[in-house]
Amino acid sequence: MATHPYLHFDGTCAEALGFYAETFGGTNLQMMRYGEGPEMQGAAGSARVMHGQLTIGDGTLMASDAPEGQAGAPQASVSVMQSAPDMATGQRWFDALAAGGAVAVPFGPAFFAQGFGMVRDRFGTHWMIAVSGTT
Repeated sequence: MATHPYLHFDGTCAEALGFYAETFGGTNLQMMRYGEGPEMQGAAGSARVMHGQLTIGDGTLMASDAPEGQAGAPQASVSVMQSAPDMATGQRWFDALAAGGAVAVPFGPAFFAQGFGMVRDRFGTHWMIAVSGTT
Protein backbone atom coordinates (compact mmCIF):
# COMPACT_ATOMS: atom_id res chain seq x y z
CA MET A 1 0.00 0.00 0.00
CA ALA A 2 1.28 3.49 -0.81
CA THR A 3 0.28 7.07 -0.06
CA HIS A 4 0.46 9.57 -2.93
CA PRO A 5 0.42 13.36 -2.54
CA TYR A 6 -2.34 14.92 -4.68
CA LEU A 7 -1.81 18.60 -5.40
CA HIS A 8 -4.47 21.04 -6.60
CA PHE A 9 -3.91 24.02 -8.88
CA ASP A 10 -5.97 26.79 -10.45
CA GLY A 11 -4.99 26.45 -14.11
CA THR A 12 -1.23 25.86 -13.72
CA CYS A 13 -1.18 22.08 -13.18
CA ALA A 14 0.37 21.18 -16.56
CA GLU A 15 3.12 23.78 -16.14
CA ALA A 16 3.77 22.69 -12.54
CA LEU A 17 3.99 18.97 -13.37
CA GLY A 18 6.34 19.72 -16.27
CA PHE A 19 8.51 21.80 -13.95
CA TYR A 20 8.55 19.05 -11.29
CA ALA A 21 9.46 16.43 -13.94
CA GLU A 22 12.39 18.59 -15.05
CA THR A 23 13.50 19.50 -11.52
CA PHE A 24 13.35 16.00 -10.01
CA GLY A 25 14.10 13.96 -13.14
CA GLY A 26 10.56 12.60 -13.06
CA THR A 27 9.27 10.04 -15.53
CA ASN A 28 5.96 8.72 -16.81
CA LEU A 29 4.28 12.15 -16.91
CA GLN A 30 0.60 11.67 -17.75
CA MET A 31 -2.22 14.20 -18.02
CA MET A 32 -5.91 14.00 -18.85
CA ARG A 33 -7.67 17.29 -19.61
CA TYR A 34 -11.24 18.12 -18.65
CA GLY A 35 -11.98 18.60 -22.35
CA GLU A 36 -10.95 14.97 -23.03
CA GLY A 37 -13.31 13.45 -20.48
CA PRO A 38 -17.05 12.84 -20.54
CA GLU A 39 -19.22 15.92 -20.90
CA MET A 40 -19.03 18.01 -17.76
CA GLN A 41 -20.86 21.29 -17.36
CA GLY A 42 -18.49 24.13 -18.29
CA ALA A 43 -15.61 21.77 -19.18
CA ALA A 44 -16.13 21.34 -22.93
CA GLY A 45 -12.81 22.04 -24.63
CA SER A 46 -11.10 22.94 -21.36
CA ALA A 47 -7.32 22.53 -21.37
CA ARG A 48 -7.22 22.37 -17.57
CA VAL A 49 -5.85 19.13 -16.13
CA MET A 50 -8.52 16.81 -14.68
CA HIS A 51 -5.86 14.34 -13.49
CA GLY A 52 -2.10 14.26 -13.88
CA GLN A 53 0.64 12.17 -12.40
CA LEU A 54 4.40 11.90 -12.41
CA THR A 55 6.80 9.27 -11.08
CA ILE A 56 9.60 10.68 -8.90
CA GLY A 57 11.96 7.96 -7.71
CA ASP A 58 9.79 5.29 -6.07
CA GLY A 59 6.85 7.63 -5.54
CA THR A 60 4.02 9.11 -7.55
CA LEU A 61 3.00 12.76 -7.39
CA MET A 62 -0.57 13.35 -8.54
CA ALA A 63 -2.27 16.64 -9.33
CA SER A 64 -5.19 18.41 -10.98
CA ASP A 65 -6.61 21.82 -11.76
CA ALA A 66 -9.89 22.99 -10.29
CA PRO A 67 -12.59 23.10 -12.96
CA GLU A 68 -12.97 26.54 -14.52
CA GLY A 69 -15.10 28.80 -12.36
CA GLN A 70 -14.50 26.79 -9.18
CA ALA A 71 -12.51 28.66 -6.54
CA GLY A 72 -9.98 27.06 -4.23
CA ALA A 73 -6.82 27.64 -2.21
CA PRO A 74 -4.24 25.25 -3.70
CA GLN A 75 -1.79 23.72 -1.20
CA ALA A 76 -2.73 26.18 1.54
CA SER A 77 -1.73 23.95 4.45
CA VAL A 78 0.22 20.95 3.22
CA SER A 79 3.88 20.31 2.36
CA VAL A 80 5.48 17.73 0.10
CA MET A 81 8.57 16.12 1.63
CA GLN A 82 11.16 15.09 -0.97
CA SER A 83 14.30 13.20 0.05
CA ALA A 84 17.46 13.98 -1.91
CA PRO A 85 20.29 11.45 -2.32
CA ASP A 86 23.04 13.98 -1.49
CA MET A 87 23.66 17.62 -0.56
CA ALA A 88 24.43 18.77 -4.12
CA THR A 89 21.17 17.34 -5.45
CA GLY A 90 19.21 18.71 -2.50
CA GLN A 91 20.65 22.19 -3.06
CA ARG A 92 19.93 22.03 -6.81
CA TRP A 93 16.31 20.98 -6.23
CA PHE A 94 15.84 23.61 -3.51
CA ASP A 95 17.25 26.38 -5.70
CA ALA A 96 15.01 25.38 -8.63
CA LEU A 97 11.91 25.38 -6.40
CA ALA A 98 12.90 28.71 -4.82
CA ALA A 99 13.20 30.51 -8.18
CA GLY A 100 10.11 32.71 -8.29
CA GLY A 101 8.92 31.29 -4.96
CA ALA A 102 9.56 32.07 -1.30
CA VAL A 103 12.12 30.48 1.01
CA ALA A 104 10.80 29.65 4.49
CA VAL A 105 13.92 27.85 5.79
CA PRO A 106 17.15 28.10 3.75
CA PHE A 107 18.64 24.77 2.66
CA GLY A 108 21.60 23.73 4.78
CA PRO A 109 22.84 21.42 7.55
CA ALA A 110 20.41 20.71 10.38
CA PHE A 111 20.80 18.87 13.66
CA PHE A 112 18.48 16.11 12.37
CA ALA A 113 19.69 15.84 8.76
CA GLN A 114 22.70 16.47 6.55
CA GLY A 115 20.57 19.02 4.74
CA PHE A 116 17.08 20.47 5.10
CA GLY A 117 15.14 23.41 3.72
CA MET A 118 11.56 24.60 3.25
CA VAL A 119 10.28 26.57 0.27
CA ARG A 120 7.01 27.55 -1.42
CA ASP A 121 7.44 27.32 -5.19
CA ARG A 122 6.01 29.71 -7.78
CA PHE A 123 2.91 27.48 -8.09
CA GLY A 124 2.12 27.75 -4.37
CA THR A 125 3.28 24.25 -3.41
CA HIS A 126 5.14 24.00 -0.10
CA TRP A 127 8.19 21.70 -0.24
CA MET A 128 10.54 20.26 2.36
CA ILE A 129 13.81 19.04 0.83
CA ALA A 130 15.92 16.78 3.04
CA VAL A 131 19.14 14.79 2.85
CA SER A 132 19.11 11.93 5.39
CA GLY A 133 21.77 11.45 8.02
CA THR A 134 23.44 13.87 10.38
CA THR A 135 26.57 15.91 9.91
